[in-house]
Amino acid sequence: MTKFVIRINSSPHSLKYKQAGDAVSHSERDTKQIIVDTAERFFRDIGYQKTTVADIAKSLRMSPANVYRFFDSKKSINEAVLERYKREQEEAIATIAAEDRPAADRLRDILATSYRLNAARFAGHAKMQEMVCAAMEESWDAIIAHIERFDVVLRRVVADGIARGEFRPMEPAHATGCIRTAMIRFMHPLLITQCECIPGPSPDEMIAFVLSALEARPSVN
Repeated sequence: MTKFVIRINSSPHSLKYKQAGDAVSHSERDTKQIIVDTAERFFRDIGYQKTTVADIAKSLRMSPANVYRFFDSKKSINEAVLERYKREQEEAIATIAAEDRPAADRLRDILATSYRLNAARFAGHAKMQEMVCAAMEESWDAIIAHIERFDVVLRRVVADGIARGEFRPMEPAHATGCIRTAMIRFMHPLLITQCECIPGPSPDEMIAFVLSALEARPSVN
């Protein structure tokens, strides 16, 4: 019996189309990145409210219509800028949470890192805070999603601390909400500056207080 072997090879034309598609996709990603970079600079220098899509387009020597190909509004550009900041924070705390060391040490570093990143980005920078105000008014769902992702990381570390006997028995989700509320003035981009003139504990003192509240204590018979 004669065997027929059918080989299906990609034609040069199909390869060219694929390569062209990859190039277009890569080019579009680059363009979106450049738009976000430029918008961030404008938001930082003159503020979110004063910046227009036309300003961003003119700086990039493209038409506003071309910017709208990638972002349907100035609001969505602001979301992309803030997403960059949120991703930086989320990746940093996720890395700390995954480390193989005591839960208390990881939690301390997560809270300290969150404060440090937000303070460096927003404290004393009115124009940057304006971006956050706009996001709270226009993109609340994105803010809530960030808080939920932050809580997932905290909850995992708290649950690990309870399992190891470092933290007293409690409901991890409830503890996470309490921790976030206790630390709000040190992690909220707007409150970091607004609360500076209000007497209170330092970030390190507040973190120590939180850890003390979680700490497992010997039972008294």
